Amino acid sequence: MSESIHPAAPHHLPGFITAPGDTDVLMIVVGIFLIGVVLGVGNLYLHLHTLPERMAHKSQKFQFEVVAVLGLLALFTHNHLFWVIGLFLAMIDLPDFSTPLRRIAGSVEKLAGVPPDPDPTAPPAETAGHAAGTHGAAAKSEAPGHA
Repeated sequence: MSESIHPAAPHHLPGFITAPGDTDVLMIVVGIFLIGVVLGVGNLYLHLHTLPERMAHKSQKFQFEVVAVLGLLALFTHNHLFWVIGLFLAMIDLPDFSTPLRRIAGSVEKLAGVPPDPDPTAPPAETAGHAAGTHGAAAKSEAPGHA
């Protein structure tokens, strides 16, 4: 079957023009490339968007939470000022005011004779007392003269 070219068509057609009914390979390649580029740019954007949170992850919990909230506000409102503030806050090391104040309060309570509040970071007293009692009982049973 010989295909005749329309008389108004140029005699030399570029390679990306396909015959009727054939598969357009260039369109498929460009479509796959476009999907890859969109996914890659989206991944880069999200990686860049989480930069302040990843920087603040090494800092104090309160600072990390504030930076995370600013990042979410920037993401949902498309207001870049929140992201910039979060980035600056993540780059600044905030001083730790709570530890010295907690130690001062503990010292003042000790001077006043008030029993100190239990430290939330310390293990429960029941566990520590139970472990000490177990070791004490084992030492008494092994000691000579005790029955």
